[in-house]
Amino acid sequence: MDKYLKLLSKTYKNIQEVSEEIINLQAILNLPKGTELFLSDIHGEYEAFIHILNNGSGIIKSKIEDIYEKTLDEESRKDLATLIYYPEEKLNMIKKEKSNLNEWYKITLYRLIEVTKAVSSKYTRSKVRKAMPKGFDYIIDELLHLQGEDANKEKYYKQIVESIIDLNRADNFIVAISELIKRMAIDHLHIVGDIYDRGPGAPIIMDKLMDFHSLDIEWGNHDILWMGAATGNEACISNVVRICSRYDNLATLEEGYGINIRPLSIFATEMYKDDECKAFLPRNKEMSKYSNTDKIVLSKIQKAISVIQFKVEGQLIKKHPEYKMKDRLLLDKIDFEKGVVKIDGKEYKLNDINFPTIDIKNPYKLTKEEKEIMERLKNSFMHSEKLNAHVNFLYSKGHVYKKFNSNILFHGCIPMKENGEFDKVEILGKSLKGKELLDHIENVAHKAYFGEPNEANQEAIDLMWYFWCGPKSPLFGKDKAATFERYFLDEKELHKEHKNPYYSLINSEEICDKILENFETSIEEGHIINGHVPVKAKDGESPVKAGGKMIVIDGGFAKAYQPTTGIAGYTLTYNSHGLVLAMNEPFESKAKAIKEGLDIRTQTVLKEDVVSRKSVADTDIGKKLQEEISDLKQLLIAYREGVLKENLQ
Repeated sequence: MDKYLKLLSKTYKNIQEVSEEIINLQAILNLPKGTELFLSDIHGEYEAFIHILNNGSGIIKSKIEDIYEKTLDEESRKDLATLIYYPEEKLNMIKKEKSNLNEWYKITLYRLIEVTKAVSSKYTRSKVRKAMPKGFDYIIDELLHLQGEDANKEKYYKQIVESIIDLNRADNFIVAISELIKRMAIDHLHIVGDIYDRGPGAPIIMDKLMDFHSLDIEWGNHDILWMGAATGNEACISNVVRICSRYDNLATLEEGYGINIRPLSIFATEMYKDDECKAFLPRNKEMSKYSNTDKIVLSKIQKAISVIQFKVEGQLIKKHPEYKMKDRLLLDKIDFEKGVVKIDGKEYKLNDINFPTIDIKNPYKLTKEEKEIMERLKNSFMHSEKLNAHVNFLYSKGHVYKKFNSNILFHGCIPMKENGEFDKVEILGKSLKGKELLDHIENVAHKAYFGEPNEANQEAIDLMWYFWCGPKSPLFGKDKAATFERYFLDEKELHKEHKNPYYSLINSEEICDKILENFETSIEEGHIINGHVPVKAKDGESPVKAGGKMIVIDGGFAKAYQPTTGIAGYTLTYNSHGLVLAMNEPFESKAKAIKEGLDIRTQTVLKEDVVSRKSVADTDIGKKLQEEISDLKQLLIAYREGVLKENLQ
């Protein structure tokens, strides 16, 4: 402790400095807790995602209503909100419409200052100042903290606003203060998995997240798939390319990450030239904009990469019998003459028997052309500068699970047995369960990406595919990925992927308490916040389970899931007053939001108020601050008792 106090004394050199910091930290502990926002299963839907960040999950609109409900009509309040959400685009519209622009500027600047005061009131002046855009920070600080009715101050305030307008800085100021409002609305962001796949904008979402001031990410199985692809895992790469082609999303690969798909396209078009590949038509409601030729080309690409996927997956399964995935070895179960495949001893007729690249004697062997395609793809994935920047960010901010302010967050599940016991899973020779299992998986994932290229780390790289779709992977949570069956067999019962017992057990408070206890999280205050499995709201399924202990926030953010769920996802906020879970209606478009002021309509599903308002002292950050205060008090005693000498210079 003496060494630590000596180190601390270099920062706080005397009694005065120590006392000031203790006073400052104790004051911060009494501020209201900042707002946390939880989102999951974004799946590339960047417009809806960015809109939710822009509107602070409804917080900004709520503040505008509080301030201006009695003084502004609904249309004016909508215009003010849209200006904050999309300042540059809205300004372009307004400048074409307003005849007296300077008067509009004056009124709007005053209104924006009032909204800024409202969203920043729970933070210290220092924190707000640090968040201010450079260039306008001093001016905004002055406007936010003018006090009293002093006439001189009013003139000072008025002159600042008029000078901003006269110097043609009003547009820049509006953009800057709008960004500050959005920054203050959400103190911390939680992404509970699955940023990637299905929607068109995962790279855009990742860029936005990299600019966000405070966040954590809990990896979903789709995220770990892309992370595995960046390690060069061919099974992960083929799955990524297949899913992108399935959802007409090759632009994510080509434009987003500079991954060249042309060799695969040429190969697929030639190899399947007489095959329409009807089972492989892309899943996209907008496919009507394509010519029939384009649709068929996309289908051929998807079929070609799917066959490659089944081959490289089969190689991995044979290499690793410990994965216990022999049931996924189906290419060698095909009778090509009869056109059937044998599953669990029963023969099923294939709806497609055109497999020109499969060697009957060695069905899991890649052809020379397939091998060349995979080498090129592997090189592209491993050396894409942007993809690796995003994957590095996923590692730096991401985890398999996160404990945060008495809540435990993870995307998929905790593998469990039917009797409610945690199921043991063997990973790299270790048989683990519960929290220990998830900790180990995170370590393996880091080794796969950052480890030296040797045999031991190749085992970790191989496991990235298992984490994506393995029967006991906590990120996947199902007994199998029935990809082959969905493409080639018409029997719907074979398409079924059975969920881990966890998903039925979590309706029990006892089970949820067991999970909270295993993760050393408060049973009295804690919640499990989960994504991954879409809640079928249209069928009456509730996202709130086990008496409120479990909250599932995957409600169909991705458009591909919305027909199943009937909604467009959930947003969960946790502020000083408690938890609020909102059900979202589909977001139409950014263009409509700007032009018509359309916002995401929400409906409150859960409102869990705390008995007494939460302060910073009740948070994880508060606990750290209390430890700092305790250390500073020890330093204060050391100065007063002469154990350490003050530096008064």
